[in-house]
Amino acid sequence: MTESRFPRIVDAGDSALMVLFGDSLDMAVNRAVMAFDAALRAADWPAVEEITPGIRGLLLRFDPLAKGAAELRERIDALLDERDWLRSEPVAGRRLWRLPVHYGEESGPDLEHVAEQLGCDAQDVIREHSGSRLHVLMLGFAPGCAYLGALPERWDLPRLDHVKPEVPPGSLSVAVRQTVLFATPIPTGWCTIGRTPFLSFSRHQEPWFYLAPGDEVGFEVIDQHRFRELSEAVADGESIVTPETLE
Repeated sequence: MTESRFPRIVDAGDSALMVLFGDSLDMAVNRAVMAFDAALRAADWPAVEEITPGIRGLLLRFDPLAKGAAELRERIDALLDERDWLRSEPVAGRRLWRLPVHYGEESGPDLEHVAEQLGCDAQDVIREHSGSRLHVLMLGFAPGCAYLGALPERWDLPRLDHVKPEVPPGSLSVAVRQTVLFATPIPTGWCTIGRTPFLSFSRHQEPWFYLAPGDEVGFEVIDQHRFRELSEAVADGESIVTPETLE
């Protein structure tokens, strides 16, 4: 397999390989990643210790001393040749999460800035964003941090020219056609437009992680009062979102 086309396999140190399906944000590429991730898990090769899917590829970590490690690249190559992964359908078993979101005010301090960049008013931003159904492209950067996409082309917005010291858990921030749902307090240079009381990660809940790569996310607009009610419910250990299983 040459290094000039996709998919391709790239060494990542002496105990990991990356399998890349593209070089940009593309839903066909991300579906290929999810489908190949499912195929690798089903194969259950003994040398493989961890598989981590990303937006345009996945990392496969293996034990270099295990039996079968030397043949791992050949096995991956053979699996890649079995079909056109870029024509993959969404994986089975994924879920749809409808998240309540309070936009603007203290929950979304950058809402007006995003509206200015998009050339519309704040209510248009809320309608367009809340009307979007996004995919969980990957989890990463911090526990439970979900990268959601892809928004329309006009949402290819730059990051801020500074880093905010911290945004609270549940913050929804946008840039480069994506929405990031932060699960923990965290610094960011992305534009925060809203916040959900839903926690996609907490060590006080079971399971610790709710969202998974390949899941889909929708948004329901709530006001500040309802946000506070639901936040109190979450603090008391209540579940406020029940996902729907998709075919």
